Amino acid sequence: MTQQASIRPVTPEDEAAWRTLWTGYLEFYETSVPEAVYSSTFSRILSANRGEPGTAYEPHGLFAQIDDRPVGLVHYIFHRHCWTLANVCYLQDLYAVPEMRGHGIGRALIEAVYSRADAAGSANVYWMTQHFNADARKLYDRIAKVTPFIKYSRT
Repeated sequence: MTQQASIRPVTPEDEAAWRTLWTGYLEFYETSVPEAVYSSTFSRILSANRGEPGTAYEPHGLFAQIDDRPVGLVHYIFHRHCWTLANVCYLQDLYAVPEMRGHGIGRALIEAVYSRADAAGSANVYWMTQHFNADARKLYDRIAKVTPFIKYSRT
């Protein structure tokens, strides 16, 4: 990559770009969500990014951008944990546009979440990925520690 991405919070003016990136993320995982989820999630992200009262446990959103073009997205959520007094941070969604993968976008977004977690006094940042996401796992193996936990879900 010839230029380093800048990282910034998602703003109200970003809705179209945010929808495009989040749709790309959802399509990668072969899923979709109804329009009501798009609208609600975007609203919750904006409220959390502004630090509005009552949004401590709502999702935050950041963009990675190059030349004012969003090329990556991350959502993260702080939540309480029974094993520590400090909140922990769940990195829920991470996406880089396909043509920018391998150029440091994912790493920059993860490090931005690490920085925000540190500033919030969060004890841990964690995330999950699917076993087939080999390219992303190469990055994750360099900047985090894989755990032995297996996820179960009532769906």
